Amino acid sequence: MVKGTELAKHQKTTAEVLVDCLKAEGVKIVFGIPGEENLDLMFALKDSGIRFITTRHEQGAAFMADVYGRLTGHAGVCLATLGPGATNLVTGVADAFLDGAPLVAITGQVSSELMQLTSHQYLDLSAMFNPITKRSKVIMRPDTVAEIVRLAFKYAESPKSGATHIDLPKNIAHMPSSAKPLHRQQVPELYADPTSVIEAAKLISLAKNPLILAGAGAVRSNAGEAVRSMAERLHIPIVQTMMGKGIVPWDLPWRLGVVGIPQHDYIIDAFDKADLVIGIGYDLIECAPKKWHTHPMKIVNISGLPADVNQLYEPDVEVTGDISDSIYQVIRMSNRKDMPEPKALLEVGQRLRRDFEKLSASDAYPMKPARILTDVRKVLGHSDILVSDVGAHKIWIGRDYPCYEPRTCLISNGFASMGFSVPGAIAAKLVHPDRRVLAVTGDGGFMMNSQELETAVRERAPIVVLIWEDEHYGLIRWKEEEQFGDTFGVSFTNPDFKAYAEAMHCHGYKVTEAAGLIPTLEDAFSHTDAPSVVSVRVDYSENMALTERLHKEYGK
Repeated sequence: MVKGTELAKHQKTTAEVLVDCLKAEGVKIVFGIPGEENLDLMFALKDSGIRFITTRHEQGAAFMADVYGRLTGHAGVCLATLGPGATNLVTGVADAFLDGAPLVAITGQVSSELMQLTSHQYLDLSAMFNPITKRSKVIMRPDTVAEIVRLAFKYAESPKSGATHIDLPKNIAHMPSSAKPLHRQQVPELYADPTSVIEAAKLISLAKNPLILAGAGAVRSNAGEAVRSMAERLHIPIVQTMMGKGIVPWDLPWRLGVVGIPQHDYIIDAFDKADLVIGIGYDLIECAPKKWHTHPMKIVNISGLPADVNQLYEPDVEVTGDISDSIYQVIRMSNRKDMPEPKALLEVGQRLRRDFEKLSASDAYPMKPARILTDVRKVLGHSDILVSDVGAHKIWIGRDYPCYEPRTCLISNGFASMGFSVPGAIAAKLVHPDRRVLAVTGDGGFMMNSQELETAVRERAPIVVLIWEDEHYGLIRWKEEEQFGDTFGVSFTNPDFKAYAEAMHCHGYKVTEAAGLIPTLEDAFSHTDAPSVVSVRVDYSENMALTERLHKEYGK
């Protein structure tokens, strides 16, 4: 007869069952840092077949999981210990939560009997993560591990996708558990109410100047072909948000441009002329309606979820269900055969292109932002990936970078966190090792997570990092100049980035003339043994030049 204690020895621990659950979810990679309270989980991972990537900071692990989720649609997983390990995850987890990237964060914790006492490094992590996740749970009993893990992934990956959190106390981790992984369920497709489709089609058929506003939700739902069909078949121009870039190709005649920069840009002319806005996967988190809702207009919202609303975004009709299916149904029910071509709206897109082409022709050094982006576009293929950090460069990338395919220009524009690009690019390279991956960052953002270059070296992820160097927190300097006509607290000094890169066992480059950027980037991408870091000086006088140009035209 087998005694209870001997039986327990043959059972898997809670940590081992948790890893079995990760495997059942299809997890291939976990990003993180080990700590005393997650060692049972670490050694359960050791021979599991799941790749563990040790990062140099937990924030880097969270951003890697964030971008992994954006690119695959499956939750990226990050792991940290309790206390400072968990708090270091917060920025990346919050980024995934607001930007809609599926992510599961797992933290170690003190033993359960210590959780109600004053204890070394103890924080109530479930309470801490609750405001920045869709679901945050503590595994308090070994037999609940399978349900908690399954629900964490289900919540993370269900629309609107986002972050979830699991907290595993140290004593629970090594207790025996008889739990078995639950099966992943096929999420049922939801289709729009036919009445809403008919009402939307009526408004679209009657509108003289309708405008499509395509956002991140359209990208997440892979609705690009449907959006393009609506534009081409119903003759409706398209405006994208920054996280909607690539939903249709940059050179599509019906694509006007991107809305979302702080200034009153030319693209707002299109909204000024519109009598109907069709929000497709539009998320208020990245572009407030007050930016574009300049006069009374009708609104149709097409989304997988009920619309988020405010005083300037109250849809007249909501078409809620599978986005692509909803669009095709609306197309079939609409009649715009007798409507003239919206020449005034299309001229807005042509004007933005002319503006970009004029600015990109400069051979000056330090380089103009538009020239840098033009040269970057020549080096990257349509399927290659640019990961933007947050700063003044993000405004130029969001506004002007020509993007042809979804998920090839990744921008954090909900939470909008600096430090996103380097760890994000590493994750992108791991997901798509056959593509060129470029992290574009300011010198401020680069130094926030530059330590992850060592992770890229160790994991053989030969990304290229392009640093726009100006020794300032450029976006805040721009805002200070606009609001106060002066700057304060935004300047700093930099290391020699070429030497810095080489000290990290990367290839380092310093561009010294505009003509040198393309050959330097090509050489950097030729290296497959290690990452490359390229620094280029940027002329951010173009920031205020744009502000003054727009103010002169619009007085705003």
